[in-house]
Amino acid sequence: MDKIINLKYINTVSVLYICMSTVGKMNKEYLYTVIADGIAEQIRNGILKTGDKLPSVRKLCIDHKISMNTAKRVFLELESLSLIDSKPQSGYFVSSILSVKLPLPEVSKPSLIANNEEPDELINKVYENIGKKGMTIFSIGIPSGDLLPQAKLRKEIINATRTLKEGGTEYEEIQGNLKLRRMIAMRSLQWGGNFHENDLVTTNGGMNALSFCLMALGKPGDTIAIESPCYPGILQLANGLGLKVLELPTHPTTGIEIEALKKVIPKINLCLLIPNFNAPLGSLMSGENKKEVVRILSENNIPLIEDDVYGDLYFGSTRPKCCKSFDKEGNVLYCSSISKTLAPGYRVGWIAPGKYKAEILKLKLLHSTSSISIVNEAVANFMKNGYEKHLKQMRKSLQNNYQNYAQTIAESFPEGTKTSRPQGGLSLWVEFDKNIKTTELYDLAIKENISIAPGRMFTLQNQFENCMRLCIGLPWTEETQFKLRQLGNLAKNLQ
Repeated sequence: MDKIINLKYINTVSVLYICMSTVGKMNKEYLYTVIADGIAEQIRNGILKTGDKLPSVRKLCIDHKISMNTAKRVFLELESLSLIDSKPQSGYFVSSILSVKLPLPEVSKPSLIANNEEPDELINKVYENIGKKGMTIFSIGIPSGDLLPQAKLRKEIINATRTLKEGGTEYEEIQGNLKLRRMIAMRSLQWGGNFHENDLVTTNGGMNALSFCLMALGKPGDTIAIESPCYPGILQLANGLGLKVLELPTHPTTGIEIEALKKVIPKINLCLLIPNFNAPLGSLMSGENKKEVVRILSENNIPLIEDDVYGDLYFGSTRPKCCKSFDKEGNVLYCSSISKTLAPGYRVGWIAPGKYKAEILKLKLLHSTSSISIVNEAVANFMKNGYEKHLKQMRKSLQNNYQNYAQTIAESFPEGTKTSRPQGGLSLWVEFDKNIKTTELYDLAIKENISIAPGRMFTLQNQFENCMRLCIGLPWTEETQFKLRQLGNLAKNLQ
């Protein structure tokens, strides 16, 4: 008997947001996405399993009182996400690709003693491949230009020069472009941020935001707690500022272990986390764990810097909450940017610094004075008209990429390979048997014009030698699949 999906399973927040964005009008275009989201959520949650048959087009019409065209769009939407397959004369079924579930990587077990053995040479070697022609870049965690609305962004840049006073040649106010701050504040309602425009300070990208926070809160010799593995840029930044880095055990799906954080509270002065789709694991902390982290750190007067650059790249039906959602005392400094979602080269970021606003403004005045007027105006205008549509398409592409990567890895990589199961973001973490060293794999792969990010880049300790991070932000093509298979064969040779 067919499993019928009812709208009662659809997350209320998602429905409300769609209603708000269309000023209360639920037209057919948005109705089909609501129904598709409901079915997609049941597939991802395992309520509908691989091989289960979905309702027919006609039955979907009857159950939801929609037209045949709208019902067909529901199935087209689910097919585009690689969640279902159509079988001639039989109907629609939950995709078999979802049955590909390689084992999860191990929970990390870093030493709980601060360490600073930075892999500078390796990081430099990997990053020098940026921009090289003919190179398949699995190593750098940014979206390909093919996934970005480049033509529309160019138009917005031109429009900004026409609408800004003096063509955008003047300094902005110190807090940043007012229109951009208003758009960020409006979008924060999706996840419970409830920002006001005056809560925000714009920055020159996400790393600039993190730099200001670390400079404002830390001093040489202080200890900062982070996830393990962690984005290399954060490790380098902390080291450069003279901070001691303490890495926390991190689960590949659920993020840091709360009990480990509690144990190190007496040792740390501040904490920096990427709770939503952390790079490189793609892990997602639960709302309960985020709330608990905020409580623990607030009670001990330890500031939390939250990096949320991946939060909009969720694969589910709703955007996850942030630690900032649970912050009652202004102890969380929320940082984000458009570098992973819209335009890495535009360098547009922001901070909601809570009770540390004065310190952040002082640092911005000292180090940059003003953000880039034209670019900030252009991004603000795009956020108002076109950003949600772009994000929706990008999320589809990334989720489809992840499923294709998982399928190809299962078919082509050495036996015993483990992978993370990201619920959003740009990263896929791969763990091999201990006898495969990914620094050696890097050297073999680069000869075939393939660049990977060895796991040792993501830690200041001697761990993750048999791991690597793959970016899923490339367009999925025959060439991408070929290079991934080639990488798997190279790994087999090392085995």
